[in-house]
Amino acid sequence: MTNEITEKLKQASDGLLMMSESEYPFEVFLWTNQAQEPITAQKLLQLTGHPQDSPIEEVELEYFFRNCAFEQEWHNELQKSDVKKFKTLVESLKDNLKSIKVYRIGTRNIDVYIIGETLDEDLAGISTKVIET
Repeated sequence: MTNEITEKLKQASDGLLMMSESEYPFEVFLWTNQAQEPITAQKLLQLTGHPQDSPIEEVELEYFFRNCAFEQEWHNELQKSDVKKFKTLVESLKDNLKSIKVYRIGTRNIDVYIIGETLDEDLAGISTKVIET
């Protein structure tokens, strides 16, 4: 069951780049048996190998994708065509995962983890980087 979910997320994120001051692809991850208890900042930092004192921020899924999954006046043609792909990615996340949270770790060079629970009590999702100076 969980493998199907990671496959769907791979397909939905394939070829997409997260726009920021640099562009990074998305990577699909799966942490087995990690959803028995709610995820905490400490647990996330531990799972991702970040120092425990790393700055961490939680944002809403729609807010995180606000500039790519919704058409903006300033989008060029390529970005406009990517809007549909990003919408599909957001729908794929919502269809396959529950209790989705988006975490941003770091300040300028930010690691982003979009995490949800599978029915098998695993945590799965996608990660990327954003650069903000």
